Amino acid sequence: MKTAAIPEPRTAAALAARRHKTETALQRVREAITRLRREKAQVSVAAVARRADVSRTFLYDNAEARATVASAMAESGDRRTQLLADQDDEREATWRERALNAEEALKTAQAEILTQRTRIGELMGQIRDLEAEWTEEAIQRITTENTTLKQRVRQLITDNRTLDERLKAARSNLRFQDRRIADLEAQIADSTKH
Repeated sequence: MKTAAIPEPRTAAALAARRHKTETALQRVREAITRLRREKAQVSVAAVARRADVSRTFLYDNAEARATVASAMAESGDRRTQLLADQDDEREATWRERALNAEEALKTAQAEILTQRTRIGELMGQIRDLEAEWTEEAIQRITTENTTLKQRVRQLITDNRTLDERLKAARSNLRFQDRRIADLEAQIADSTKH
């Protein structure tokens, strides 16, 4: 029959230190999960390892840490599922409201289109009435008169330019003549003084 070996004092101290370190790490893991839940952040092995300042290996190897993280992830998944369901309900309500708004806008647009078509029909009728008053001969006569008037306007514009150029030339000649007269008057005045 074997008896359990009693650990030596140094071994016992090392075991106690290791247990203490493990308990401290587990406490940090629990605190990290609590912070993640409070912040409504996703609970994952990587997130817990970062927040608790432990390795992922510790979380996988330590049975208590693994169970704690798995439980938190499952609970977070349930909350996330509920959150997604709530968001889906919100989206559905939003889409339902948009669909009702779109239907209302469509009815308004169709009514406006009907009103516009009626108005267009009335105006087309007025145009036909006006066209009926004008004979082909009258339209031809008015078109010819319009062409004649356009030609006359072009001729008047050309005549106006020509007259404008003549006026400028006459003014230039007048200025020249005024200077010439002033020079002659000055010469006469000089010759009478001598």
